[in-house]
Amino acid sequence: MTAALLLAESAQAQKKDISQARTYIKSGKDLDKAEKLMTNLLAKDSLSRHNRKVWKTWYDAVMAQYVAGNEKLYLHQKYDTVAFFGLTRRLYTIAESLDSLTARPDKKGRVRPEYRKEHAAALDQLRPNLYFGGIFLMRQGKYEEAFDYFDCYLDADCQPLFSGYDYAANDSLMTDAAYWATTCGYRMLDAPRTLKYAQAALGDKEKRPFTLQYLCEAYSMLENDSAYEATLVEGFRDYPEFPYFFPRLADRYKDKGRNADVLRIANQGLESNDKNLLFMLAKAIALLNMERYDDCIAVSRQMIALNDTIVEPYFNIATCYLNQALVLEEQNEPRKNHSRLQYLYREARPYMERYRQLAANDKQRWAPALYRIYLNLNMGKEFEEIDRLMR
Repeated sequence: MTAALLLAESAQAQKKDISQARTYIKSGKDLDKAEKLMTNLLAKDSLSRHNRKVWKTWYDAVMAQYVAGNEKLYLHQKYDTVAFFGLTRRLYTIAESLDSLTARPDKKGRVRPEYRKEHAAALDQLRPNLYFGGIFLMRQGKYEEAFDYFDCYLDADCQPLFSGYDYAANDSLMTDAAYWATTCGYRMLDAPRTLKYAQAALGDKEKRPFTLQYLCEAYSMLENDSAYEATLVEGFRDYPEFPYFFPRLADRYKDKGRNADVLRIANQGLESNDKNLLFMLAKAIALLNMERYDDCIAVSRQMIALNDTIVEPYFNIATCYLNQALVLEEQNEPRKNHSRLQYLYREARPYMERYRQLAANDKQRWAPALYRIYLNLNMGKEFEEIDRLMR
């Protein structure tokens, strides 16, 4: 069979299926069959993909289903909500593809999109369905499907089909949609999708700290170390008491031995809330690591005054005294330093004993410290008890 005959048969098959589909649409029945005829043509016949009549018939079949479904909802009749939202999603896909097809220049270089004005006006009215469809699916935990809805909603602003609508300037839900799209990407642990609309989502001031958190997680997934740290810094700077940023930034600095940076951000946090125990604890640990023992003791005592059930200040104070004692012991002048050493061990004792009471299971921290304290204070009974525990 020649190529010309094959083309003729294909064209005839297209014509027949289009005619049958239009009959279904006109009757208002078997609309799903009308759609199936067109999707089959597009799937099986490459020539159909360039036939605007096929796309237009598909669009009309789906629009007729939408009108029928909308009527059922209006009459409070039972109807699949997800399927209804899905019709709007398909209409956008079809109309944008058809617009791209009809916007190709003709032989004279003229561009005359055939259905643009009509379809844009109709779909603009249906556009809220994309937003609320995304919200509906997201609440069901269907984040991938929900993302596609928000993506379609936001992408309309970039589509030639909607030229002149300027959704970015005129649609107050754009930043909301960007935030929810970013949230869906985060929930899917999908870094590219998390990042796709994150910059637009940052425009939502109320949800901005969460968007910055999702950005951090995306950069972490991509192992973009510099962007991760920069976003932590930005998040902490703007929202110092938001629970996500400070602990991770402080841990990051601490792990890299950047104790001066830990101290700096702890002090910045305390400028916003001078009674925040997390900032105070980070400051105390930084001071301890920097061997500024008297300063660490002072901050830790302030913490105990605010809340005497927190365990770390007791351990830090005792450790400061013990470290100071170790410095003296390394001088190897026991007679000269005896009085001072006794003072330091006596000061350390009640704090480490209190730490033991509050953190009984953390024997690996308090047992060696108390062993050393009781030994140097010549406390036989207490020393023997610790000695047995450590064996």
